[in-house]
Amino acid sequence: MKIVLLGPPGAGKGTQAKSICNKFSIPHISTGDIFRNHISQRTPLGIEAKKSIDKGELVSDELTISIVKERLMQDDCKIGFLLDGFPRTVIQAEALDEFLEDKGEKLDTALLIDVPKDFIIERMSGRRVCLSCGASYHIKFNPPNHEGKCDICGSDVSQRRDDKEETVKDRLNIYDEQTQPLIKYYNAKGMLSAVDGTQAINDVFKNICDILGRDNK
Repeated sequence: MKIVLLGPPGAGKGTQAKSICNKFSIPHISTGDIFRNHISQRTPLGIEAKKSIDKGELVSDELTISIVKERLMQDDCKIGFLLDGFPRTVIQAEALDEFLEDKGEKLDTALLIDVPKDFIIERMSGRRVCLSCGASYHIKFNPPNHEGKCDICGSDVSQRRDDKEETVKDRLNIYDEQTQPLIKYYNAKGMLSAVDGTQAINDVFKNICDILGRDNK
């Protein structure tokens, strides 16, 4: 099964991607993870990608397409894959289609986890993370027992720069401008399926399995 997972930042794509890949035994290919790995190793690709990321911009289409093609040629992708964070633009989507067509393959579905902007801003700007052990909290939905302190290790919890409200809004604006057209692209191809991402995590996953089960028949 070959899946593209779509949705705005904070829609819960990472959580659902792991569950989907476990159920259908396919690799989870996250461009974010790939870039973070290159950045941590200070590879030429990582250094170039970091310049864009530090500015709050998307990594260039050319750079992104190249690294994804390289990953999709690995043996574990022969049985299928889930792409999380790629494509982000129509140019990338067209490149993916061409790459698969050259191999005599095609995507099974483009799955959209749909979440309204206001919901995402509340969800992301309320996140807090322990500076020591990495435990996650939310000031509204999952606050620590003692304000500003981790329940597990007692260290300070803080808001990551990426989760500040203005940063979240900027990321959503980039998504609207550059990635929303993908919804129209895949919808025009009859490949788009949407799930309400404001539901409980388990309910979202159940809806996804219903969709993928139909696609797999």
